[in-house]
Amino acid sequence: MPRKKPRPARRGPVTRRKKKQAAPPISLVGNAEALAQRLKITLRRPELMRQALRHKSAAQEPEAPSNERLEFLGDAVLGLTIAGYLYRTRPELTEGDLTKVKAVAVSEPVLAAVARELELGGYLILAKGEEQSGGRNRSSILADAVEAVIAAIYLDRGLTAARRVILALASEHVKSIERSEHELDYKTLLQEKIQGLHRRPPSYAVVLESGPDHDRTFVAEARLSGRTLGRGEGKSKKQAEQAAAREALRAAQGE
Repeated sequence: MPRKKPRPARRGPVTRRKKKQAAPPISLVGNAEALAQRLKITLRRPELMRQALRHKSAAQEPEAPSNERLEFLGDAVLGLTIAGYLYRTRPELTEGDLTKVKAVAVSEPVLAAVARELELGGYLILAKGEEQSGGRNRSSILADAVEAVIAAIYLDRGLTAARRVILALASEHVKSIERSEHELDYKTLLQEKIQGLHRRPPSYAVVLESGPDHDRTFVAEARLSGRTLGRGEGKSKKQAEQAAAREALRAAQGE
């Protein structure tokens, strides 16, 4: 008799292993706790930090204010901290040199650089239009947000905590400024100050040239709406404009 073929063993229902899905990324937008963790602080009032991250374009309700008032306070806390740090660590600097270093350390370009290192743009709460126009990487918005964050920390945890965060974020920039790795750009500083008050930049005009061709001297004026803000001279037009901007800043600060 022919041998019967053995029946194949009966298998149970085929079960497929489900692939383990990666957890969705946590949104950083408005995430006060995530930013606080990065800054190595513990928040008691996280609503202050969320306000610090809220740009005016996204503040449409009274219960959700923007960070503008916090910017005002943060600017003062930042200035005091940097001034105190320079006074303690650089006793050899004159009052004028201290003023110059501090002016650069709290300027928009440096604060924006601090914000980018912190990746602060990813935390900001912006209106859709502001975001689409590049607001998350705009230097003015980033610099203002740094000041607002400092104020939130100051109000929440006090001056000691705010100082610690400021120096952790900015001390290397201050040291590079002291080493003259940041060019002291008076024109940029003046433009920031003027635009903050008048919403338009100053202009410059060379009003006098003198001396032989190989040794020219230029005199320039910094102007706003036809009014002379400062006057300076230099061996090039650029130097003269920088000198004019420096005099305009001194006049604005009452020096």
